[in-house]
Amino acid sequence: MLDRLTTLGYPTMITRCLLLIYILAAPAVGAAEVGQQSECDKIKQKIRHVQSRMRAGYTRAEGEKLEAELRRLRALRRKACRR
Repeated sequence: MLDRLTTLGYPTMITRCLLLIYILAAPAVGAAEVGQQSECDKIKQKIRHVQSRMRAGYTRAEGEKLEAELRRLRALRRKACRR
Protein backbone atom coordinates (compact mmCIF):
# COMPACT_ATOMS: atom_id res chain seq x y z
CA MET A 1 0.00 0.00 0.00
CA LEU A 2 2.77 2.40 0.97
CA ASP A 3 4.79 1.79 -2.20
CA ARG A 4 1.75 2.25 -4.40
CA LEU A 5 0.91 5.64 -2.88
CA THR A 6 4.48 6.93 -3.19
CA THR A 7 4.72 5.82 -6.80
CA LEU A 8 1.52 7.70 -7.57
CA GLY A 9 3.26 10.92 -6.55
CA TYR A 10 1.65 11.49 -3.16
CA PRO A 11 3.79 13.35 -0.67
CA THR A 12 5.38 11.22 2.01
CA MET A 13 3.54 12.97 4.88
CA ILE A 14 0.12 12.09 3.44
CA THR A 15 1.26 8.51 2.95
CA ARG A 16 2.41 8.32 6.56
CA CYS A 17 -0.87 9.79 7.82
CA LEU A 18 -2.91 7.29 5.82
CA LEU A 19 -0.79 4.43 7.07
CA LEU A 20 -1.20 5.62 10.67
CA ILE A 21 -4.99 5.86 10.26
CA TYR A 22 -5.08 2.37 8.80
CA ILE A 23 -3.04 0.94 11.68
CA LEU A 24 -5.12 2.67 14.35
CA ALA A 25 -8.51 1.88 12.82
CA ALA A 26 -8.00 -1.85 12.24
CA PRO A 27 -8.09 -2.96 15.93
CA ALA A 28 -11.16 -0.82 16.63
CA VAL A 29 -13.13 -2.55 13.88
CA GLY A 30 -12.16 -5.97 15.22
CA ALA A 31 -13.11 -5.00 18.78
CA ALA A 32 -16.56 -3.89 17.65
CA GLU A 33 -17.14 -7.25 15.96
CA VAL A 34 -16.10 -9.11 19.12
CA GLY A 35 -18.47 -6.98 21.22
CA GLN A 36 -21.31 -7.61 18.78
CA GLN A 37 -20.69 -11.35 18.84
CA SER A 38 -20.62 -11.35 22.62
CA GLU A 39 -23.96 -9.52 22.76
CA CYS A 40 -25.39 -11.92 20.20
CA ASP A 41 -24.29 -14.92 22.27
CA LYS A 42 -25.88 -13.47 25.42
CA ILE A 43 -29.21 -13.01 23.65
CA LYS A 44 -29.10 -16.55 22.25
CA GLN A 45 -28.44 -17.90 25.76
CA LYS A 46 -31.45 -15.98 27.10
CA ILE A 47 -33.61 -17.42 24.31
CA ARG A 48 -32.48 -20.95 25.22
CA HIS A 49 -33.32 -20.25 28.87
CA VAL A 50 -36.85 -19.05 28.05
CA GLN A 51 -37.39 -22.07 25.78
CA SER A 52 -36.22 -24.34 28.60
CA ARG A 53 -38.69 -22.71 30.99
CA MET A 54 -41.46 -23.25 28.44
CA ARG A 55 -40.64 -26.96 28.14
CA ALA A 56 -40.90 -27.27 31.93
CA GLY A 57 -44.59 -26.34 31.86
CA TYR A 58 -46.43 -23.16 32.73
CA THR A 59 -49.81 -21.64 33.46
CA ARG A 60 -51.68 -19.62 30.88
CA ALA A 61 -50.50 -16.30 32.33
CA GLU A 62 -46.91 -17.52 32.57
CA GLY A 63 -47.08 -18.81 29.01
CA GLU A 64 -48.19 -15.44 27.70
CA LYS A 65 -45.32 -13.73 29.50
CA LEU A 66 -42.83 -16.29 28.21
CA GLU A 67 -44.11 -15.92 24.64
CA ALA A 68 -43.83 -12.12 24.87
CA GLU A 69 -40.30 -12.42 26.24
CA LEU A 70 -39.38 -14.84 23.46
CA ARG A 71 -40.70 -12.44 20.79
CA ARG A 72 -38.74 -9.57 22.36
CA LEU A 73 -35.52 -11.59 22.50
CA ARG A 74 -35.89 -12.80 18.91
CA ALA A 75 -36.31 -9.20 17.73
CA LEU A 76 -33.14 -8.26 19.63
CA ARG A 77 -31.32 -11.22 18.10
CA ARG A 78 -32.28 -10.11 14.59
CA LYS A 79 -30.67 -6.72 15.26
CA ALA A 80 -27.63 -7.84 17.26
CA CYS A 81 -26.64 -10.91 15.25
CA ARG A 82 -26.46 -9.40 11.76
CA ARG A 83 -23.31 -10.21 9.89
